[in-house]
Amino acid sequence: MTAYVLLKIVHILSGAVLFGTGAGIAFFMLRAHATKDARTVAEVGRIVVLADFVFTATAVVIQPISGLGLIHLQGWSLTSPWLLAAYGLYVLIGVCWLPVVWIQYRMMKLAEQAAGEGAALPSAYHRLFRWWFALGWPAFAGVLAIYWLMVAKPDF
Repeated sequence: MTAYVLLKIVHILSGAVLFGTGAGIAFFMLRAHATKDARTVAEVGRIVVLADFVFTATAVVIQPISGLGLIHLQGWSLTSPWLLAAYGLYVLIGVCWLPVVWIQYRMMKLAEQAAGEGAALPSAYHRLFRWWFALGWPAFAGVLAIYWLMVAKPDF
């Protein structure tokens, strides 16, 4: 197996982990939120926060490293228009994802506190949920757009 093939496999798999973990986290958080049960939200929140750190954070680091290696091995210019678009989208995704990590943690903590008190989810939780939901859409769309750029490599 050549270095190129190995690096491409790593890049594709880390992209799949990034997209799949993000989609899975969104699904489970939405399902937990729909129950309106603080205990359920707290339990799912703990799993989601852990998954974000173990899987998403790892893929976030691997993606640019493997991507830069592939750019080099394929002889692409770092300033190819489609790559510049991908870099911009990656930054946009990061700008959305970093607050989401903090928001998920705060939502989990608020749910744990409510569950411990036998109370309903507080208004602060619901406010954070709206931010979490809103930030997820541009990040999700950005990942899809990067997939398109990687496959199409358009000449802008």
